[in-house]
Amino acid sequence: MSVHTEHREPLIRLAKRDDIPRAQAWAIRAAAILLALVTGGLIIAVLGHNPIQVYASMVEGSLGKSRVLRETVKKAIPLLGAAVAIAPAFKMKFWNIGAEGQILAGGIAASYFALFWADSLPRPVLLVVMAVAGILAGGVWGLIPAAFKARWGTNETLFTLMLNYIVLGFVKYLQAGPWGPDLNANGYPKIPMFDSAALLPKALGVHIGWIIVLAVTALMFGYLKYSKQGYEIAVVGESVRTAQYAGMNVSHIIRRTMFLSGGIAGLVGFLQVSGASGTLTENTAGGIGFTAITVAWLAKLNPFVMIAIAALLAILEKGADTIQTLYTIPASAADMLTGIVLFFMLGCEFFISYRLIVRGKGERTHE
Repeated sequence: MSVHTEHREPLIRLAKRDDIPRAQAWAIRAAAILLALVTGGLIIAVLGHNPIQVYASMVEGSLGKSRVLRETVKKAIPLLGAAVAIAPAFKMKFWNIGAEGQILAGGIAASYFALFWADSLPRPVLLVVMAVAGILAGGVWGLIPAAFKARWGTNETLFTLMLNYIVLGFVKYLQAGPWGPDLNANGYPKIPMFDSAALLPKALGVHIGWIIVLAVTALMFGYLKYSKQGYEIAVVGESVRTAQYAGMNVSHIIRRTMFLSGGIAGLVGFLQVSGASGTLTENTAGGIGFTAITVAWLAKLNPFVMIAIAALLAILEKGADTIQTLYTIPASAADMLTGIVLFFMLGCEFFISYRLIVRGKGERTHE
């Protein structure tokens, strides 16, 4: 007796695309940006403003003068650094959501030497010690979830996320306790500003963190593309079992890569406290570690492409700050404009990689 079964295909299903021509991919990206601008323009119009004027003000407010350009660069530095930091972990498919905490860990370690050793060490030595302390602290904070993952197979997403809140709580403790005798304008405790010896020198009007981050970006590109360790990271990311068959020590690779990832994030923490703000606060990371995930994802983990993405987001952020002042647009609406651009950019990358297949009417498969 034969059995005849009949079922419908799903109404809409996803299928991975074959490689599409580069021109088509860029056409999709251009269309996504255009749609983002149109959608944002509708919101601006609803608020009672001219979209073209507002967009022009965003560009002028982020790139128009040397002063605002320097501010935009300052916003791009930590974004690029944090994106480069998580790149090796993501390449290995270790979902490091803890860059935020690793930045803070590096900032805490660097701040210790800035606050208590500034009078004891020459300035060049002090800055090097602060940088090394930030790298080591961030690396150790990244190593903790890696060790648990390698030994017990814990979920790195939740683990790294929870570590963010622990280190943030510690920063608040330092502000209110042993490091925070000063009060800010609102009467809340804050950590004192650093001595000038603990501040990074400037180049072209911006602290030299931009040079450091660009150098790290170039080194990371070479590391991932040409080094043996970069090859091991790629193999582990493709298949842990294949890496094991090839004789690779997967646990060691996980720990080593996360120490590197956390170390670079810790370096970003040092740049933030020594270059951007001149002290440690609970906003030292300020969401950078999370936004960096978007930068890395849009760049497809290519460090050089991250430069352009980080610059674009910095322009949007600085431009959003400008229109809040000029047009009294609420902060939430200005942030929404940035979010719309990111949403469409992420969406276009999805449709470049995948296509939707809609089932035709009456379409059936038979078994």
